[in-house]
Parts: sequence; structure tokens; C-alpha cells
Amino acid sequence: MSHDDHALPLKGSTYGPQYAGWTPTAVAMQGLGDRALLDQFIDVGDGVRLHADVYLPKGEGRYPAVVCFAGYSTEGHTAGLPTGTNEIGSPPVFTDRGYCPVVVERRGMGRSTGEQVVFFDPQDVDDHEKVIAWAAAQPWCNGDVVLFGTSYYGMVQPLVAARRPPALRAFFANELCTDFYRHLVAFGGVPGLIFLNLWMGANFTREKYDERMSEGRRALISHVTNGMLHPLLEKIVHKNVNRMFASFMSAMPVEAVRRMYVNWVFDGKTRETSTIPEGSTGVLGQIEVPFVAVQNLAHFNVHQFGTYDLFENAGTPDDQKWMIVGPAQYDLPVYEWQGEALAFFDHVLRGTDNGYARQPHVRYWVDGADEFGTASAFPPLDGTLTRLYLASAGEDEALHRLTPEPATASTNTWVAVPLGLPVIGGLDDVAVQSLGYEISFDRDIRLAGPVTANLRFSCNEIDSYVMARLSRIDAQGDRHHLSMGAIRPAAPTEDAARSTRNEIAIDSGRRIPLVPGEPVTLRFSLTPGPTHLKPGEKLRLDIASRSDLLRLDPSQGYGHYDLPVPPYLCRNTVHMGDCSWIEVTEVPLAAPSV
Repeated sequence: MSHDDHALPLKGSTYGPQYAGWTPTAVAMQGLGDRALLDQFIDVGDGVRLHADVYLPKGEGRYPAVVCFAGYSTEGHTAGLPTGTNEIGSPPVFTDRGYCPVVVERRGMGRSTGEQVVFFDPQDVDDHEKVIAWAAAQPWCNGDVVLFGTSYYGMVQPLVAARRPPALRAFFANELCTDFYRHLVAFGGVPGLIFLNLWMGANFTREKYDERMSEGRRALISHVTNGMLHPLLEKIVHKNVNRMFASFMSAMPVEAVRRMYVNWVFDGKTRETSTIPEGSTGVLGQIEVPFVAVQNLAHFNVHQFGTYDLFENAGTPDDQKWMIVGPAQYDLPVYEWQGEALAFFDHVLRGTDNGYARQPHVRYWVDGADEFGTASAFPPLDGTLTRLYLASAGEDEALHRLTPEPATASTNTWVAVPLGLPVIGGLDDVAVQSLGYEISFDRDIRLAGPVTANLRFSCNEIDSYVMARLSRIDAQGDRHHLSMGAIRPAAPTEDAARSTRNEIAIDSGRRIPLVPGEPVTLRFSLTPGPTHLKPGEKLRLDIASRSDLLRLDPSQGYGHYDLPVPPYLCRNTVHMGDCSWIEVTEVPLAAPSV
């Protein structure tokens, strides 16, 4: 179905950060407008046809296709509605620059036919490959295809890129996972229950499968959501996001999705028993096309570590891949980095001398400096590891210390209360639920790279949970969130074959019950959180057992989702001396920034 030239056009948006510390010096094309070819159907074999909406520049011509492969109904995506799955950017932004977004629904979803298989199944990758070939052969396409998108739309990109489709020239993946078992459904050794409840309830109800929205309604909504009211709408959404999440979590997904949920939460306790595919981590070396991968520092237990895995292990030549570690952002819908993607595509496909070829291959946002640091790799090659030991300051409730030298042997404890259980009033006055450690600096110091925790730990139960949070405390005493990490003490075994320079991969399927009172060593990664500390500022480590005691939420600009931990009412002990420490990477202050 063709777009009526007299219909109200979609209104585009570039809300949020667009460039990682630079401005392109040239664009290949601009001012081309937009039109739509709605309800296109792509034959992928076996009688299955995938539904796609195609957006084109207004004038006739042949342009590169930008394929966005969806796990969701896309009815409202291009309208700019504030949903967490609106992750394709804004089609008019791309058509105006001479690119053709192709927004496709996976089989069995929305208007696509066929039987739905488990998310990220190889069948989806087969279909994705056929969509790329279809787009390249269309009369409006010049034969070049690139990929763009966030989250689900980002996670599918390395999977299909590893197949090396002939028409695929590049991809731009924002906020992705590469190992779906440990990055998505079993983060930190426990099921991602709250996230799965939210994600499935928000997107896979019967109403979502059956939803239909007219072209005119989409366009009309886009003029509200993408207009001058967008900042106000975002504030309203953030203010009410917890209420929205509660409604999503109370919804009922379709039966096929509920069956996936049962496996992922109750039965799939190991890689071998989980139905979720492994992901792209094992095939990254087969990727050869140029790409950009973007990581959002706002996320903790979803969308973490995949970007670093992809950048480190992809087979793409080093001079053809870029990584951006962007500032913490939580926006609905996701409009960030469209400008960066278009500049990258202009550089790769059209040879535009816009400055992209001269961009550092790693750019990372530095908290406290409010600028992008640069490097050729991550962690930066000129970084040095700095170890800070945990030292007791006395009673559990005291503010303890981080020190550059091993501390005197001692212990402190905290109590673990399972999420949602009631406790008596005043519990925290007699039994703390978290421990805090700080170190202040008398010089400027910049940190960028992996953050590792090594804790000597014991418990009076057979299992518990340990979460760690790193923060910068500024001169006014305000806390600035940097990074988080978690581990299940009964599942501490490293999966060395899957570890990267930025992540200690844990084999959470291998569980060894604790012996009450007997110490074990827990070594795990926190999410990287580059920061610049000024004289008088402090680095703070907090340890607890429950996610809601340490995490932030979308109303504060972060995507941290509660984990169903700890499993027992218990008391946890950290043993200090030379055996409990955190390790950070210090980089020279003279390192270039943009």
C-alpha cells in the first residue's frame, strides 16, 4: 500500500544525544522528505510471509535500505509512542538523508504469518537473512543494506551479520546482549524475573498481537509525541513509569510466550536446559562488515557486556569497527544516536568525508568530567590496574574504608532479607542490610575500564546473594552512580572460555551449596563506569544482598530491574585483609578527549 502524498506525514524526532563528542563536517544527502510503502509482505518460504512497513525519500530513486528486524508488533513504533520497544529510531530522520527504513515483524507477530518460535531462534536468523536479500532487490534500493536498532533490534544484528549476507554492508547496534543466557535470562546467577515479567507483559499480550493502527493515526500521534511536547511527555512518563510497569507486569502474555517464561524462570537452570538460544557470542569471529556498537551506562542487568564482547571478538578489521560507551540515558522511545548512525552509514556506503574515518575507535563518556574520553581499545591500552582493599572501621553500621594497601584481618556483616518479605520496624537500627566503603583522593584521577570485585565471603545459610555498587561522591556529598555487579555465592565458578577483558563470565549453572560459616572467594565483574574524580571527591563501594537497596530506576534515568534475591533470611560476612578488594583501571589524565 502506497502512502497518499496528501496524507499527514510522520513527524520525525532526534531527541536525545546524537553524536559522541563530535559534529560531522558533511552529509551526503539531506532534505529528501518521506513517503511510505505500508503493508509489504516478504516471502520467506514454507508459505510464511513477514509484514514490513517501508519508508522512502519522497522523490523517486534508489537508496540504501536500513533493515530493522522486530520481535514485536510495530504498529505504534513509528508514531513515537512511549513504549520500551520503540527502538528503531524515527523513519523520517533516515529518509530525509537518503535511506529507506524497512521495519519487519518476526514470524507469528503482528501481521506476519507463520508459527512463532522461541525468541532469537535460528529460524529468525534465516528469516532476517531473507529480508536483507529481499530489500536489496527492491526497485527503490541500490542493493546496499545496513542494520539499525536498539535492544532486540540490536541483539539480532550480530547473529545475521555472522551469516555474511551478500548485500549487508554495515550495522549499527545499540544496547545489545551477545550471550542471551547469562546477559538476559540468568543475570548474576538468578532468573531476570522482574524484567521478564515487564517485557513479556508489555509486549506479548493478545491485544499486542492483534493491534492495528491506521497510517493517519500514527502520523497524528507522531506530531504530538515528537513535537514540542516531547520533553514534557518524557517527564510525565518518567514520573509514572513505576505505575506503568506495574500494569505491564499484571498483564497476561499469549500462551506460547508464557511457556517460554516457564522454562526460563523455573526449568532452564543451566544453558543445556534453557530454551533460549546462546546468542552471537560464539560466532562473533565470523563477522566481517564494519559496525558501530553503543553501550548505555544506564543499564545494569540487561543490555550489559554484550557491546564489549562484540567489539573485542568480532572478526571485523580493527580499523572498521567503533564502540561508544554513552552517558546514562533512559528515554521512551529510543531516539539516541540516529545522527551518529547516519554519519557512519554515509562514511561506509557513500565515502563521505565527514570526519568519521578520523574518529577514535573507542569513545567513552566520563562521569565527573562530562566529556568523552578516547582510546583505540577498551579497556584503554595505557590503563593501569589499581587495587583497593576493603578495610573495617569497626561496627557494621560504620562507614568503612577502601585502602591501597592490604588491611588488617577483620570481618563485618550484613543481613539478607528476601525481596518482598516483611520485617519488624527498626530492623536497620540493630542489623544493617548493607555495608559501605569509601576512599578520598587528593589528586585528579580518571578511571575507565573493567571493574572487578574479589570478596572473601561466608554465610550462615547454604546460599545468599551479593550485589556491589560503585559510586562517585562529589564535594557536596551527592552520589553519582557508576557501576553495579552481582553474584550468587553458590554459583561462583568462572566460565573462562566466555570471559572477556571487561567481564568475568560466571557459569551460573554450576552450583555448589555453601557450608555455613565456611569462607569462599567470590570474584565477579561490575559494569564499567568511567569517571573523573577531583581532589576531595570519594569513590564509594556499597555491598548488599537485595537489588532494590542499591539500584536506581527509570524515573531517575536508569534501567535497573529488581532480581528475586536473596533466597534466604541469613547473615552474610565479608572477611577483610588481603583477600577482599576491588580493582579499577586508571588511565592517564593526558589521554585525549573530545
